[in-house]
Amino acid sequence: METTKRMMLFPFMAQGHLIPFLQLAQLIERRNGYSITLINTPSNIRNLRSYLPTSSSVHLSSLPFNPSDHGLPPGHESMDSLPFHLLFPLYKATESLRPAFTRFVSDALSLDPTSPLCIIADPYLGWTVDVAEELGVFHAFFVTGSERSTAIYHSLWTLWPLQWSHSDELALPNRPNVRLHRSQVTKLLLYGDDNNPIFVFFCRQIAHFCKSDGVIVNTAEEFERSGVEFLKEESGGMPVWAVGPLLRVPSTPSSDDTHIGWLAGHPPDSVLYVSFGSMNTISASQMVELAMGLEASGTAFMWVIRPPSGFDFKGGFREEWLPEGFEERMREQNRGVLIHGWAPQMEILSHGSTGAFLSHCGWNSVLESLCNGVPIIGWPIAGEQFYNSMMMVEEIGVCVEIARGNGNESVVCREDVERIVRSVMMGGEGEEMRRKAREVGEVLRAAVGEGGASVRAMDDFLRTALPTMAGKD
Repeated sequence: METTKRMMLFPFMAQGHLIPFLQLAQLIERRNGYSITLINTPSNIRNLRSYLPTSSSVHLSSLPFNPSDHGLPPGHESMDSLPFHLLFPLYKATESLRPAFTRFVSDALSLDPTSPLCIIADPYLGWTVDVAEELGVFHAFFVTGSERSTAIYHSLWTLWPLQWSHSDELALPNRPNVRLHRSQVTKLLLYGDDNNPIFVFFCRQIAHFCKSDGVIVNTAEEFERSGVEFLKEESGGMPVWAVGPLLRVPSTPSSDDTHIGWLAGHPPDSVLYVSFGSMNTISASQMVELAMGLEASGTAFMWVIRPPSGFDFKGGFREEWLPEGFEERMREQNRGVLIHGWAPQMEILSHGSTGAFLSHCGWNSVLESLCNGVPIIGWPIAGEQFYNSMMMVEEIGVCVEIARGNGNESVVCREDVERIVRSVMMGGEGEEMRRKAREVGEVLRAAVGEGGASVRAMDDFLRTALPTMAGKD
């Protein structure tokens, strides 16, 4: 009788991590013969249920967690719902989940000691490596970003303190062709020290990274050939499996969907989609400059807009954050739509009228854009977004960068916005970027198609993980 093959997936508490983990669980589910459990805190598990079809066999299990024990508001268990000053308490709180997670895995092993089990965890939950080693099960990290950006990020942490040249540039010793400017490095690495608890937290996660049995990445090897080798070197030669892109299939829009209906009234490739993701925003002054530049460009646009940095994401939007009468003028001229809140991003990007994406360059957004053949105007704000943008500009040729960072970190002026938007939406540069983006989209779609490289990588991971588990001491 064949034993059950068990997978336990444990993402970090943020939408950009939870959803790719759920997509990975569904990818494994389609292969049949696996018992798959996705683990998280109660509020996140409740939210994830709405994403799973009722016919799914993926189990969702919650670990005990009380936000108020960690200084967090009731029900706030995800980074997307928290103001900036409460992000570290959530990071720190994840380490309190270790005893409950250890019991969860231990109980599963006790109930069925003959069935192999694998833990797939988020790199932000580095301590799961120690749990896996203690219980004798296979462990893999699932990186929801790109291979190249993860390798650069890891390299910077291991190089700290960073040694800058007089020109504020840094060359990575093991990749001298990778040169970073100070503006492309997160503030935590620029100003952190051993007395900074957030800095110390991330040092712990980096120290755990190379102790895993392997790394799964949401990308395709044909798309990131240099990134695969770079990440293998940075991880000490660990196996790396590129299994992406993991994307939600866009739904068929209903006839009363106002956003899609508005897009349908515009010519092909004529609308600029603007969004900074679920956790990012720009300053109030930058918001005004962006709005003025968009208006001056003459380009039609759809902008997912949130309160600027320093204000409550969930609070109301104030007219003073935009040029006077801006939203009304754009609506009257049928030139622009401002979406306050959630937007159907995949449906917007897959629409024929969408010609470019002004994005923070989070990896999920990059993949969604390129899989639909849509080039990018990059405005990276934090973390690995800088390296995603850099790769899209320097290596792939599907992006032009308009600014970096938010607030005082970046100066953006309406004239630059107007010039770059016009060039991408109306000029020859944009046409060439769209051509390259469509070619990349074909590569990414082929990777996850029948017999594609990402499909083979997923199969190889499953073959590697499960026999190893059965034979571990």
